[in-house]
Amino acid sequence: LPPGVYQMSVSEAAVPGEEVGRVKAKDPDIGENGLVAYSIIDGDGMDMFEITTDYETQEGVVKLKKLLDFETKKSYSLKVEAANVHIDPKFISNGPFKDTVTVKISVEDADEPPVFLKPSYIFEVHENAASGTVVGKVHAKDPDAANSAIRYSIDRHTDLERYFMINAEDGNIRTIKALDREEIAWHNISVFAVEVHKQHQEAKVPVAIKVIDVNDNAPKFAAAYEAFVCENARSNQQFITISADDKDDSANGPRFIFSLPPEIIHNPNFTLRDNRDNTASVLVRREGFSRQKQDLYLLPIVISDGGLPPMSSTNTLTIRVCGCDSNGSLLSCNAEAYILNAGLSTGALIAILACIVILLVIVVLFVTLKRQKKEPLIVFEEEDVRENIITYDDEGGGEEDTEAFDIATLQNPDGINGFIPRKDIKPEYQYMPRPGLRPAPNSVDVDDFINTRIQEADNDPTAPPYDSIQIYGYEGRGSVAGSLSSLESATTDSDLDYDYLQNWGPRFKKLADLYGSKDTFDDDS
Repeated sequence: LPPGVYQMSVSEAAVPGEEVGRVKAKDPDIGENGLVAYSIIDGDGMDMFEITTDYETQEGVVKLKKLLDFETKKSYSLKVEAANVHIDPKFISNGPFKDTVTVKISVEDADEPPVFLKPSYIFEVHENAASGTVVGKVHAKDPDAANSAIRYSIDRHTDLERYFMINAEDGNIRTIKALDREEIAWHNISVFAVEVHKQHQEAKVPVAIKVIDVNDNAPKFAAAYEAFVCENARSNQQFITISADDKDDSANGPRFIFSLPPEIIHNPNFTLRDNRDNTASVLVRREGFSRQKQDLYLLPIVISDGGLPPMSSTNTLTIRVCGCDSNGSLLSCNAEAYILNAGLSTGALIAILACIVILLVIVVLFVTLKRQKKEPLIVFEEEDVRENIITYDDEGGGEEDTEAFDIATLQNPDGINGFIPRKDIKPEYQYMPRPGLRPAPNSVDVDDFINTRIQEADNDPTAPPYDSIQIYGYEGRGSVAGSLSSLESATTDSDLDYDYLQNWGPRFKKLADLYGSKDTFDDDS
């Protein structure tokens, strides 16, 4: 090795395995005779550093073995030895074939984040503690020589409900609101520590907070109990065993004490026996229960815990009276069912109800059929226009408008076929009675005579019933009776006297001038 001292430096922030420096020994031999191995044989840094051989360059590589701390130790010294791997026995007397050198390593200061005094913290606090109660204190420091001030904060992602707060300067953790152990028994939060002047230098530590139980819950029934007692139950017969449950910790829970309230301690129906194993048995005190008199009993039971101070609650046990067989097996717990069983069976009752329903259906069908109206035996012809009211909502072109529609066709459906019978004159065609229907001249049978006339009238399609009312709803030029309109009257304007229009006032003056007497018109001219 070259004489002298090797000087090296490394940062305290370096990680184990990182290279610190290299040393090299000179050997004029070649081949395997020139191979060199390096080792640390002395120095105060033997535990902090190590050396390996790079066989390609024949150099010794000094590496970091453990983490360094500038504030604890600032420099180290190593004594490194280099020796031949292979020695020829012929030249062993020329030895030694090795050499040593001193390596001094200085540790450089690095800007490090704050360091908590503990890797984790565990605190305890009683449940229901007042707001502002101190839970515990965390402490961190700056490991650098500058020793900067530290500020603390809680990672709110670990305390979403905001149960705790921390003093930014001294690290004291306090409660913000009361805690409930039965809701959350442990709270796990994280606390940050940062340097005041270097916000990027940050440290984080976990904090576990245990909530200590306080006896604030009274014991209750372990389940929703409902007991059944037989009508033929014997005195002091046990019919149910009950237990309790307490949300508090075991220190404030069992053992449970069961008892009856003082006001019903001499209950004539039931009694209670504490089994001293956190259970209790309910027993019958008397014999002979009746469902008809009372089928339901409510028994209050007081349960106390062993906490300090003790907590108690009153729970109600529902007891139903049931019918049982001789072996004590339940048959029925319903008073109505008991009464029915004494008379008819369930199958008989169903059969009776089915019969009643069938009878009701038959009665309803019979009444419905009776109320239906019978269809009339005589069908009146709706085509007889003489018995119909015809309404015309169309407005025509006046009496001269004969092309718009044919009123005769509307009044008589026979007009559709081109034949319009005239009902205002006697038809020329006379119905000839069939021979043999007219009675003999010397016949005195009036009934036959009347029946013959009725048959002739019924079979004559052209003879109108002259004793019926005829309605004429139209007029025209083809009528033999002529028009009834004054506009088509045979009289002339000279036959009419319109002088009265002169007396109707000035609003009818123009009309009076047009239709006044001819003499008056001539005078005005």
